[in-house]
Amino acid sequence: MYLAFEHPVNLWYLLSIPLLIITHYAFLKYTRRRAMKFANFQALKRVTDEKVVTKNHTELIIRCIIVISVILAIAGTTLWYKGTSNSNNFIIALDTSSSMTAQDFKPTRIEAAKEYIKTFIDNLNSQATIGLVSFSGVAFIEHLPSDNKAEIQLAVSNIVPAAVGGTDIAGAIITSSNMLIGSNKGKLMILITDGSNTVSFFNKDPIDEAIKYARSNNIAIYTIGLGTVGGPIGYLPDYYNISSVFDASSLEKIANNTGGKYYYAANNQELDATYKDILSNTKEAYIPINFEPILMTVALILIFIEWGLMNTRFRSLP
Repeated sequence: MYLAFEHPVNLWYLLSIPLLIITHYAFLKYTRRRAMKFANFQALKRVTDEKVVTKNHTELIIRCIIVISVILAIAGTTLWYKGTSNSNNFIIALDTSSSMTAQDFKPTRIEAAKEYIKTFIDNLNSQATIGLVSFSGVAFIEHLPSDNKAEIQLAVSNIVPAAVGGTDIAGAIITSSNMLIGSNKGKLMILITDGSNTVSFFNKDPIDEAIKYARSNNIAIYTIGLGTVGGPIGYLPDYYNISSVFDASSLEKIANNTGGKYYYAANNQELDATYKDILSNTKEAYIPINFEPILMTVALILIFIEWGLMNTRFRSLP
């Protein structure tokens, strides 16, 4: 559970609180001096049996709460907590590189993964939305998040191995994250790959940067590594003896650092066994509570309370 701010720069306005307190006591001091100069305090005290010039601490506290509430509201204060949600938004990212045509899964890795995705979609809660991304050397949006399962199933069926080489896992995470930005539901991603990230930056680890980006947008990522140890690259004959190896450590890091889970599947049966576990785990997601309307309501109520007090208890003597 933690607080996040959509416009954190507005939090600088909180520095006005000390100025408000200083101003309150400065004007109080000025008012007291003026009253001492022109008023007969002893007579007034005998009549009212109260202090004629008070420090008005209650009024100061109310004003501080009003200002703080407004500032936190315009900063876009949101409370994120991990709880149960039946209306999550999912993005499924599927590796379509040439190695996914390997036949250690039946009929191939990519076809087994596509059938897996269809089964997963069929078993999702009806309130869930699903988006689809494919990636090899670059990431492509196959379908924007939708609750139309038939359309998503068709988009899955139309995915084919990519002609572009490489495996841009970091790009897939960033593309998927962008599709979930702005969602007020639980945000979850499932990444299926049989390869290692082949796209790098000059001075930064792309996987680390992608993890930071997903975390900043409260996206939990579940990763699935496909392929047998020493399994062949799909587009090369077996006699080349070149194997396709996915980077399990990177997939584990992605899952562990975003609140998801890593799975390894060496065959169709192990792959199929993961979807029930993922579905049970994805009932928990980061859920937002937008405090902006609450804070503005609090500020408005306190403004009316302060106005009432100024015209009754704290009303200045003529």
